[in-house]
Order: sequence, then C-alpha cells, then structure tokens
Amino acid sequence: MEKKLYDKLVMSHQPKEKRGQNAFIAFVVGGLMGVIGELLVEFYSYYLKLSTSDASVFMIVTLIFLASLFTALGFFDKWVNFAKCGLIIPITGFAHSMTSAAIEYKKEGFVTGLGANMFKLAGTVIIYGVVSAYIFGFLRLIIMGGV
Repeated sequence: MEKKLYDKLVMSHQPKEKRGQNAFIAFVVGGLMGVIGELLVEFYSYYLKLSTSDASVFMIVTLIFLASLFTALGFFDKWVNFAKCGLIIPITGFAHSMTSAAIEYKKEGFVTGLGANMFKLAGTVIIYGVVSAYIFGFLRLIIMGGV
C-alpha cells in the first residue's frame, strides 16, 4: 500500500479532537483547582492560625497527598482523561507522574525499580523548572539593574 494512501486511511479512522471543548473543560477544572487551593489556604490560615505563607505550604502538601492517593486508588487517570491539562499542569500532575511511576516499577525493587524510574517524567519537569528559574532570574537581574 502506498504511504499516502495509508496515511489517508489512518487519518480517516482517527477520532476528531474537540479542541474548543477540551480547552473550556481544562480552563474550568484548572480554575476549580485554584479555588480549591485558595480555600485550603484560607482554611489552614483561619482554623490553624497559620500565616498565609505557612498555610500555602500546607495547601501544596495536601494537594500532593490527595493526587498521590487518588492515583494509587485508580481515580486520577480517569479524571485526567476528562479534565486534560486542568489537572496535569498544577502540582497535582507532578504528584501523579511520580506516583504512577512508583506504582508501575515497584515490582523491580527499591533501587532498580523505584529509584531508577520514579523520576523519568518528573525529572524533566524538575530540570526545565530549574533552568527556567535561572534564566528568568538572570533576566530579572538584568532588567531591574542589579541587586
């Protein structure tokens, strides 16, 4: 079969992506994640009498814990299929990638399984986050004119 004919056949059987609908759902879910995060900060600030910066740390830990728990229980993958980037972009996506890799490679042992494979996806996020922070920090230093 010719390559062009094959490509045309494959394209005709691929499901069509609803980009507008996916963007709207990701926007709403991402906004809800922001609201949940803010509610957690307010909850920790008010009931535990913490400063906003300390309450923010508790909020992040809570979201990481919940994302990891829901990944381990098998819920999170279904939610991500629905919500797309609304759940992947925040810290919950990072926790999900770490927990998924840990679950997938746990049979291979702690060193060669968990230790070697847990940062496969998350490692790239960490690297690009550090590099981006360095670049933007350097640009800010240049634009603001020193320390």
